[in-house]
Amino acid sequence: MKNKKTKDLVLYAMFIAIEMLLVFIPFLGYIPIGPLRATTLHIPVIIAGIILGKKGGSLIGLIFGLSSLFYNTINPTVTSFVFSPFLSGNILSAVIAILPRVLIGFIAGLIFEQVLKYNWNKYLGMIISSLTGALTNTILVLSGIYLIFGHSYAQAIGQDFNILMAYLIGVVTSSGILEAIVGAVITLLVCQPLLILTKKGN
Repeated sequence: MKNKKTKDLVLYAMFIAIEMLLVFIPFLGYIPIGPLRATTLHIPVIIAGIILGKKGGSLIGLIFGLSSLFYNTINPTVTSFVFSPFLSGNILSAVIAILPRVLIGFIAGLIFEQVLKYNWNKYLGMIISSLTGALTNTILVLSGIYLIFGHSYAQAIGQDFNILMAYLIGVVTSSGILEAIVGAVITLLVCQPLLILTKKGN
């Protein structure tokens, strides 16, 4: 029991350190694409959800969310106000920055928990967990932007509000799906040795 707690603490520390490295290494965690930023920070969150469960995934997701709020506040673009209440003056910016990121880890952990419970194929389970977690982030963030800051966001990126929904759907079907696929590949490569290490699902 003590050995398991020690191992879990080491894994928590590792995932938090990886998140911090991705945040502070230029063009690695946050990748500028026009007025938007693609991200790789969802990947450790998904992996943490699979390896550490819903609670662990949610905690690493919280780190992601807080880092997004912090990064967009100190290094803003024209659209950073949607993630920072210090820029927008609206506390709901913090909700957009944090809640979807917490749910990445929770949902990835929940799905993989069911995979183990019903003894389904682990590899397929990792892929589904990863894709669902990544798309949860993309869809909830862009939905929050549209519902809460639609007009301001459209003005910031030089789009007509009437076509903003089509623009955001385009983001989901391009960079959002690409993020999900890249995340699924990395998750498969990383999770298998970690599952052996933690003896999870054996």
